[in-house]
Order: sequence, then structure tokens, then C-alpha cells
Amino acid sequence: MATFERFEDIEAWKKARLLTNVIYKMTAAGEFTRDYGLKDQIRRASVSVLSNIAEGFEREGNTEFCRFLTIAKGSCGEVRAQLYVALDQRYITAEQFDAAAHRAVEVSRMISGLLKYLHHSELRGPKFK
Repeated sequence: MATFERFEDIEAWKKARLLTNVIYKMTAAGEFTRDYGLKDQIRRASVSVLSNIAEGFEREGNTEFCRFLTIAKGSCGEVRAQLYVALDQRYITAEQFDAAAHRAVEVSRMISGLLKYLHHSELRGPKFK
């Protein structure tokens, strides 16, 4: 696995950004727009994924980066749980659910892979050079 110069180079961050765009579009249509609580919560959860990847990276140490990646992974689960609520309330179709949930699972797996790599890496981050 390559080292990263910027958080924007991290594939999991790129995919999380796409997931956030899907969530924003999905929540801007139909009945979803009137459920302010769920709409705001799922948006915040999706933004939390890419924000925590970025913030953890910018801390410049593997221990902190791993901590923030774990939070980002948890937010992926939160997005998926809220997608079930949206599906059950018929705010989204089964196809929309499948596409968004697939993206969330993909991001979660990428974060898991990055965590595994960091736990076994000799690199400790630029602040320890």
C-alpha cells in the first residue's frame, strides 16, 4: 500500500465523498425532505465518514488516524441503519437502498483494510519522523 501525501489521495475518502453525494441527492427528493430528523441525521453520518478520515489523517500519527478511522467506520454503519429506516418508511426504493448500502459497505471494507494495514505497518506518521 502506498503512503499518502494528502487525505484526498485516500481511496476510502474518495468513495466516502461519493457516498455523501448519493445521500444528499436521495434526501433532497420526495417524502424524505419532510422527515427533518432522519434527513439531517443520515446526512451528518455520511459527512462524518469522510470528515473523520480527513481529520485522522491530518493528526499525522497512526494511533490517532486509526482512532478516527474507527469512528468513520462506525458512521458507515450508522448510514446503513438509517437507510433501513428510509426504506421501511418508503422514502427510498429498494434499488436506491441497495445502491447506497452497497457504497456504505464498500467504504467500510476499505476503512477496515486501511486499519489493518496501519496496525501492521512500521510507519508511524510524519509527526514522528
